[in-house]
Amino acid sequence: VVSQNLVTDNVAVVEGETAIISCRVKNNDDSVIQLLNPNRQTIYFRDMRPLKDARFQLVNFSENELRVSLSNVSLSDEGRYVCQLYTDPPQEAYADITVLIPPGNPIIEAREEVLSEGNKTEMTCSAMSSKPAATIRWMKGNKELAGKPRVELTYDKMYTVTSRVAFTVSKEDDGVPVICIVDHPAVKDFRAHKYLEVQYKPEVKIVVEFPQGLTREGENLELTCQAKGKPQPQRVNWLKVDDDVPSHAVITGGDLYIENLNKSYNGTYRCVASNPLGESYDDYVLYVYGKLTEPHECYSFNYTAPSTEPAAHDSRAGEGAPRTVDHAVIGGVVAVVVFAMLCLLIVLGRYFARHKGTYFTHEAKGADDAADADTAIINAEGGHTNSDEKKEYYI
Repeated sequence: VVSQNLVTDNVAVVEGETAIISCRVKNNDDSVIQLLNPNRQTIYFRDMRPLKDARFQLVNFSENELRVSLSNVSLSDEGRYVCQLYTDPPQEAYADITVLIPPGNPIIEAREEVLSEGNKTEMTCSAMSSKPAATIRWMKGNKELAGKPRVELTYDKMYTVTSRVAFTVSKEDDGVPVICIVDHPAVKDFRAHKYLEVQYKPEVKIVVEFPQGLTREGENLELTCQAKGKPQPQRVNWLKVDDDVPSHAVITGGDLYIENLNKSYNGTYRCVASNPLGESYDDYVLYVYGKLTEPHECYSFNYTAPSTEPAAHDSRAGEGAPRTVDHAVIGGVVAVVVFAMLCLLIVLGRYFARHKGTYFTHEAKGADDAADADTAIINAEGGHTNSDEKKEYYI
C-alpha cells in the first residue's frame, strides 16, 4: 500500500502468533511517524507508546521506519491499522491485519467399517471452525478421488467444511489407506487416515509338488491346494470331475497324494474352497504317460505332441504334460504308424536285394563253361547237354 512517500504492508497471522507492522517513509524530512489501531487510537508516537497494551512492542525506530510487533494475536485484533506521517497535509497508509484460524483435526467417518468386494461405500471428512474456509482433498493409496465439498458459516463467523466421497472397493483395496487432506493457510500437511477392510471370496491355486515334469505310470502324484481369502477359508475339498477320487488317494487338508499312477486315474481333479462371501476352485488335468523303455536297436524316432490351453478355467496338468487327451493319443498313433512303415521298408529292401542277386547268378551259370554260343544258350535256359549221360553204379 503506497500513499505518496509513506509505505506499509498487509499482514496475515495465525491466531496466537505475532504480527509485525512496519511504517516506512521514503525521503523523510524529519516528519513524525505514528501508528494507530483500527479505532484510531495511537499505539506508538515516534518511539513512545501511549496505548497501555503490553502486547505491542517497539521493534525498530528511525527517521525512515517505525516497526511494531503485536504478540498473541486474537480475532479481536483483526482490522485496518493506520500509519500516519505528520506533514502538511498529513499522509496515511493502511495495513490490514488478517487473523488466520486453523481448523480442528479432520475427522473421517465411514458408512461401513467392514466392506465386501464389489460394494460401494461412502466416507465424509470434516474440517471445523476455521477462518478462512479450508479445502479438502481425498486420496486412496496413490490415487486421488473426487469429493463433493459443502461449506457452512457458523454463528461465530467461522467456517466448517465437509467433503463426501463415494467409490467401489475391490479385494486389492484391503488394507489401503483413505486419506483426507485439509489445505489451509494456517496449517500444512493436515490430514487424517482410515484403512479399508475389504472381505473377498477365496483365491485358489493348485501347485504340483511332485513330479516336476511328465506324470508316468508307476510314479506318485502330490498336489497342494493354496487358498487365500478374507475371512480365510477354513477348509478345502478335493474332488474328481465326472468321477470319484481313487479310493487309495490320501487327502490331508489341502494336499492330495496318489501312489502308483496308472492311466485309469486320468481326469480333472478339482480343489474347492469357500468362505461366507463365496466359493472358488482350481482344476488340475492329470494325464498319465507310459513308462520309459530302452531305445529300439532298429530305428529311433521322437515325436512331441502339441500342447493346447483349455478355454475354460485355469488348470495345470504338470510341467510339460498335454492339456487334452485327444491330441496326445492321435500324435502317439501317428508316431507308431510312421515307425512301423520305416522298419517294414528297410526289411523289404534287404529281402529284394538278396533274391535279385541270386537270380542273376543262376541265370548265367552254365554259360561260362559252354564250348560255343548254342551250347551257352541251351545251358542258360536250363537245358541239359548230357541228358543221356550214363550212370555207373558200383556193386
